[in-house]
Amino acid sequence: MTKLFQPYELGPRKLANHIAMAPMTRSRNPDLVADSRTALYYRQRAGAGLIVSEGTPVSPEGQGYIGVPGIWSAQQVAGWKLVTDAVHEEGGTIFAQIWHVGRMSHASLQPDGGAPVSVGTTAPARTDKNKAFVYLEDGSPGFADPTPPRALATDEVARVTADFVAAARNAIAAGFDGIEIHAANGYLFEQFLNPVLNDRSDQYGGTLDNRARFLLETVDAIATAIGPERVGVRLAPNNRQFDMPAYDANEATYLHLAAALGQRGIVYVHLNDNWALGAPVIGEPFLRRFRAAYTGTLILAGAMTNERARRLVDEGTIDLAAFGQPFIANPDLVRRLERGIALAMPDRATYYGGGSEGYIDYPAAA
Repeated sequence: MTKLFQPYELGPRKLANHIAMAPMTRSRNPDLVADSRTALYYRQRAGAGLIVSEGTPVSPEGQGYIGVPGIWSAQQVAGWKLVTDAVHEEGGTIFAQIWHVGRMSHASLQPDGGAPVSVGTTAPARTDKNKAFVYLEDGSPGFADPTPPRALATDEVARVTADFVAAARNAIAAGFDGIEIHAANGYLFEQFLNPVLNDRSDQYGGTLDNRARFLLETVDAIATAIGPERVGVRLAPNNRQFDMPAYDANEATYLHLAAALGQRGIVYVHLNDNWALGAPVIGEPFLRRFRAAYTGTLILAGAMTNERARRLVDEGTIDLAAFGQPFIANPDLVRRLERGIALAMPDRATYYGGGSEGYIDYPAAA
């Protein structure tokens, strides 16, 4: 019998199974506050052993998408409390993914219409895939090229770390079981990690230790604030999303982080395999090397299938298998996977924005 559908102990929490719902932006909250519809969306999917919420910006500066509920205000905390209560009533566990997009933003989303912040001043290439989600000039939602960024000053880095700490405290106040720091997919922390983008000459640039400093300082500050048993980190080795340049030391960078995060005793690392977006596959030999360096819970997301999830979990290569898009159209995904029920296909046209259609109206299997 596969371990995939058996309980799993994630730090002090007992999960119902070895399946995680990966974070997915849905942009359904124009006022940036989670609401009763958000709560229903997550309640429907609480059969996952672990839910990781959609990315929730730690500050107005951290936004790159309209309609994404944040976690910097009391009103937002109250909105998320509706969500966590709903998931807990169904016996689920939910972590908040806390997020700063860095250069993947637009002046219209920034305080006072300013430039987004990043490790430096290099903007992503202008392509159809490198877009912020904004209100266009006619007032309709749509995609736009990110505004060229400015480099964070050295003394501003600590301010951003403080924003993450405040967001983590807010997440616990909102009833989340923990938080996941989004350090993947071309967003702010990965912009610092990448040596092609990171041309800084201060203590946050140059050597691998310096490029990892911002993330690890933030991990340490959050762990001190809420406890390492409530802290996860998402990473994306080999990532090319949002014009992230390739570099030879990629594997060394992530094995360095694996060891450093293991020393800190955080509860999990969540690897995102972006091969479907043009990145090299995270191969199983690398997964085994990462697992040897990091001894906590290891989660893998990216084009996950039932067969692959069962095999990787049963072999012990990973602890939790994360599914993203399949959860959109299959709120009862765990039951379908366990019983071999065919999966419904989601409508990509309703992924972002809009109302209940394509959000909370997908039925469970009969």
